[in-house]
Amino acid sequence: MIQSIMNILCNIKESPEMMSTLNPQTNIIQDVGLDSLQMINFVLAIEDSFDLEINYETFDYEHMSTIEAFASFLEKEKASSANGASREVMESSNLSKIGG
Repeated sequence: MIQSIMNILCNIKESPEMMSTLNPQTNIIQDVGLDSLQMINFVLAIEDSFDLEINYETFDYEHMSTIEAFASFLEKEKASSANGASREVMESSNLSKIGG
């Protein structure tokens, strides 16, 4: 996941050579220097690439303190999303049993 995040950052910055300066401890906000439009495009690309929707109620810019921290946040989001989907399927299944 870390490598994918670094690839997305390079694509958003349109700077393939930036890859040589990135590592898991790179600060996404301070070191990469995304402007506001690039930040939006970055988050949208992350959501598309990892097939998840970031919960902005739990999101904090602290999660972007490093690429590694952001990857950890995304892993938790993905797990939370998967648990939510499983719960919805189970609830739907239980409702159909009750109604059927």
